[in-house]
Amino acid sequence: MELTSLNAPCAETRTCPGVFATDRGTIIVRGYTLTDGELAQVTLDDGEIATEIPAALFVEAAHAYRE
Repeated sequence: MELTSLNAPCAETRTCPGVFATDRGTIIVRGYTLTDGELAQVTLDDGEIATEIPAALFVEAAHAYRE
């Protein structure tokens, strides 16, 4: 699988939340871990996980994906 970053690189740390397009027509999201209380509010199927990213990153990635 080949990944293409859809957001600007992190400035303050080595890693930060990120969004990537794949050559398979899918999107990968790297985000913050949710607490047990937060996860309890999300219904997940087997094999699924939930992460949190800033809304501005989502918007930035969506714009980059359309280009």
